[in-house]
Amino acid sequence: MEKLWSPWRSQYIDSFKDKQPASGCFLCDCSKLDVADNSNLLVHKGELTFTILNLYPYNNGHLMVVPHRHTSDLLSLSKAENLEIMDRIQLCCRALYEVMKPEGYNIGANLGKAAGAGVEDHIHFHVVPRWNGDTNFMPVLGEVKVISQDLQLTKLNLLAAFKKLI
Repeated sequence: MEKLWSPWRSQYIDSFKDKQPASGCFLCDCSKLDVADNSNLLVHKGELTFTILNLYPYNNGHLMVVPHRHTSDLLSLSKAENLEIMDRIQLCCRALYEVMKPEGYNIGANLGKAAGAGVEDHIHFHVVPRWNGDTNFMPVLGEVKVISQDLQLTKLNLLAAFKKLI
């Protein structure tokens, strides 16, 4: 197996050290935002979770499903939270397919700093749309990822899809 080094990832993780949100947790602050406000990346709010576009996406349409409750412990999630998280992950996949027609998805959570969590104190689940050949020479050789659509346009497209699907 060949290794692909991504030193820019540690720089991204380290960038959070100097930025303290009002509540101490930017995800908790995001849970209070309004979906209709186009100055943020929130695309859906549920009773126990919210869904937001990742500001530093791995691919176009990279979403995160986040419980409103501040916890880093997967085992502390209630059955109701687990159910809504999975329901929202499925909704994300349906909405992304409606808008972008991905050929696959990476879905998961990075639990703890050792697992690569950029935000380790508030659990969140990534839904990353994937296409055959979406890893090209740019990230491999140039250490840069090309995101070809503006996040606000992606948000507007996903809002329409979520509204249609709910």
